[in-house]
Amino acid sequence: MRQLQIGDKMYNVKQKGFNDFMRYSFSEVVELTKTLAVLKNGVRLINQPRTSFVEPIGYSVNKDKGTHWHLMTVDVIRKAQIENEKIAIHDWFEQKTFSLEEKRAIYKAFKISATEKIAALEAIK
Repeated sequence: MRQLQIGDKMYNVKQKGFNDFMRYSFSEVVELTKTLAVLKNGVRLINQPRTSFVEPIGYSVNKDKGTHWHLMTVDVIRKAQIENEKIAIHDWFEQKTFSLEEKRAIYKAFKISATEKIAALEAIK
């Protein structure tokens, strides 16, 4: 467990209830004091590693010890991309009003058999 250094990439993940999506925030350490690490987005972290719910090591937000930021990894970036795609899909379906023809096309797309799907994909190529 090490203290943060300038240039460290950090992330935070939040979820509002069990049915909500995981929402990722990213930032970078730009300034250090004796006890704090300041992120580019203005968040001030206590520069002392602690145990967190998300990762084994987290850094508490100053004056909000229940919120932690963590060192970023490639796996976290992948998870965030997948989660952001889920959010975009959900938002698109929430905002979209489908006509009967669109509903019919979606229904038919899900109803066709596997062999018809393969034939349709080959026809597109």
